Amino acid sequence: MKNKEYWFWLCNIHNIGLKKIQAILDLYETPERAFHESEKGLECLNILTDADRLMIRKSKDSAKIQENYAKVLDKGIYFVTKEDSEYPDKLRNIYNPPHALYVRGNLPKNQIGSIAVIGARNCSEYGREVSKYIASELAKAGLQVISGLARGIDGYAHQGALAVEGSTYGVLGCGIDICYPVENFLLYMDMQKEGGVISEYGIGVNPNAGNFPMRNRIISGMSDGILVIEAKEKSGSLITVDLGLEQGKNIYALPGRINDRLSTGCNNLIKMGAKLVTEPKDILEDFFLNYEKFEMDTKKNDKLLETHEKMVYDSLSFYPKHMNEIAGETNFCIYELSEILLSLELKNYIKQVRKNYYVCIP
Repeated sequence: MKNKEYWFWLCNIHNIGLKKIQAILDLYETPERAFHESEKGLECLNILTDADRLMIRKSKDSAKIQENYAKVLDKGIYFVTKEDSEYPDKLRNIYNPPHALYVRGNLPKNQIGSIAVIGARNCSEYGREVSKYIASELAKAGLQVISGLARGIDGYAHQGALAVEGSTYGVLGCGIDICYPVENFLLYMDMQKEGGVISEYGIGVNPNAGNFPMRNRIISGMSDGILVIEAKEKSGSLITVDLGLEQGKNIYALPGRINDRLSTGCNNLIKMGAKLVTEPKDILEDFFLNYEKFEMDTKKNDKLLETHEKMVYDSLSFYPKHMNEIAGETNFCIYELSEILLSLELKNYIKQVRKNYYVCIP
């Protein structure tokens, strides 16, 4: 067998996780030696149970290992170990780094800055628009956008980066061949062209709840900074933040309304010292010394708009606003306002997120 196949064997023994694999490597130094050396040495590893030792013994089937590894490659999946130069440098020194990664597409480039964009699964329309906008601007500036391919903020951040042909990477909490949630399947496929999909779990591993906190350490580990967009007081996103703080990452948070449950986690992070973010510049200035060339407006150029259109456009933001509220601010009658709103929609300046509620399009 080849070296990669020995690694594949060691990383796929049933019920042998990170700590047990590390104990085996500490004893035998390499997967190949662990495969061929006498099993008597395993008896001194108290971390292993009798059932573990039996499972290791049964797993030493060279033909089956080679067959299963070939199936992985046939599916267009790359298997990258800590020994490989492609393995992300930022992951090597975190606590409990994955021994190997399964990859579809590419891994983030070590020499390019990366930002994790994470947040609520059940996000608001405001969170959706802001995550897409900020991720797109970060990607346009050259940063790699990393998230968890989950529904909500994660998925919208990936969409924002892809919309400007930026590089974005999704870290899964399930097998590399499984798209979870299923509604993100097209996103899962598109990301492999402009970035990659990554997992420490092999083929067929279900998205069990316990996998996701482990997944989060990879998201934070591969990033230089973490941006949280909408998070409740007790949120899975805050687990990623805690891991990021342990790893020495910059933490950013989008502020929100004080009576909005989705903003409680972000507002608390800002209280504790996270950098408040109201525009992409707040993040980009930490990555680029000469930020001026990346400076951008939060809204589209409105020079081509008619005076009435500009008045309505200026009254809108990423927060959904009802037609009646817009009419009150602009003093247009509903009939006239309806025509202006339709014109702005056709020009792709705004969109109706639900009946009679409008937001700007980044």
